[in-house]
Amino acid sequence: MSTPLPRPSYAAVLRVPHARRTFAAALVGRLSYGTVSLSLMLALTRSTGSYAVAGLVMALFGATSVFLSPYRAGLVDRHGPRRALLPMALLYAALLCVTAAVCWRPGVPAAVLAVTAAAAGACTPPLGPSMRAVWAGMLPDRALLRRAYSLDGVAEELLFVSGPLLVGVVVGVAPPAVGVLLSAALVTAGTLGFVTSPATDGPRPAEAVAVAEKDRAEPAGRAGAGQAGALLQPVVVAAAVGVSVSAVDLLAVAYAGERGLGGGTVAWVLAALSAGSAVGGLLNGAFPWKSAARSRLPFFVAGLGLCLAAAGLAPGLGTLVLAVTGAGLFVAPALTTAYLIADESATPGFRVRAGAWCNTAVNAGGSAGAAAVGLLVERLPLPVCFAVSGAVAAVAALVPARHRAASAGRAGAVSRRPSRSRPSRRRPSPSGRP
Repeated sequence: MSTPLPRPSYAAVLRVPHARRTFAAALVGRLSYGTVSLSLMLALTRSTGSYAVAGLVMALFGATSVFLSPYRAGLVDRHGPRRALLPMALLYAALLCVTAAVCWRPGVPAAVLAVTAAAAGACTPPLGPSMRAVWAGMLPDRALLRRAYSLDGVAEELLFVSGPLLVGVVVGVAPPAVGVLLSAALVTAGTLGFVTSPATDGPRPAEAVAVAEKDRAEPAGRAGAGQAGALLQPVVVAAAVGVSVSAVDLLAVAYAGERGLGGGTVAWVLAALSAGSAVGGLLNGAFPWKSAARSRLPFFVAGLGLCLAAAGLAPGLGTLVLAVTGAGLFVAPALTTAYLIADESATPGFRVRAGAWCNTAVNAGGSAGAAAVGLLVERLPLPVCFAVSGAVAAVAALVPARHRAASAGRAGAVSRRPSRSRPSRRRPSPSGRP
């Protein structure tokens, strides 16, 4: 008799064997991403005495981290976490230590700082997509997986709030470069704990090997056409969420400046966005949805767009906070659902890369949104800027959902293999927002 699946709940997710250990280790490693940006920016500013140089070096660090993410995730898919993720994390940590060392004393040439920071960013281990791939392997039940992804998203939101606070404590008693060293220690400890967990340890699934061999034999265009089509909707939505969320940061600053409010106003608005996202993520995971993920995704991103457009009409701080909180309610559900669809669309052996493409889209959208809104606020009224930011999300809701028809056929062919290979389908692809 088969063992019944636990009733879907957050507690059931954490009761799955090895889930707590694996998730805790991944969170320790991912906390590094919440501490490294502020630490590195402060260290660079102190070392160079120039905000322009520090900003350029940080841009290079971010660019190599974001745009090489799918490639790094492909290495994890292909070779497994222990063979790819751990060496990647160790190299990343070592380069962060080198960067901290060169930032320790002023007077280091900007070119040296740029090269070391860019090299470190290029090695950023994809712990977020890798953890989501492990969730998908541990939880074949989609209701449980949705709760796991929601829990993962809320935890990540909290990491990016608590990380800068931790840096604030560190720089209060030590040079900012110590915060960079702390980031290196966190990613090393977290990745080591993650890859040594039984949940990530195991032979490559037979399906992943078969698909990888077939993909190598096929022309690249044919091999990836079905996959790319199925990923279009979640990737575009993730990018739109990145644009809209990053726009709120600058629009809140502009709103406060236009009305003569203090800098604390911005903190309240951004806290409202984060709080709304956390609550929305938990509610989304707990609600027993009957509709398919591809049907829910347009609703979530459209809700985000409408709330942002309404925020531009806020007559005062209270209504602005309410509108931004409402927008936040849709942020985590939209991203969680995008990750679920990416996982559903992924062929065996592509799971980490699918999540990494969504990660890349969020981060790239965030960078593009900040740059675009920076230009708009100087040329257009603030309500129009809010409306444009919301319109980006609303337009993303119109992207048609495409199922992985061609690759589903391939997966179906693989799944008709002898039953002895089937248990490995429930393991994560040994191999993705870092």
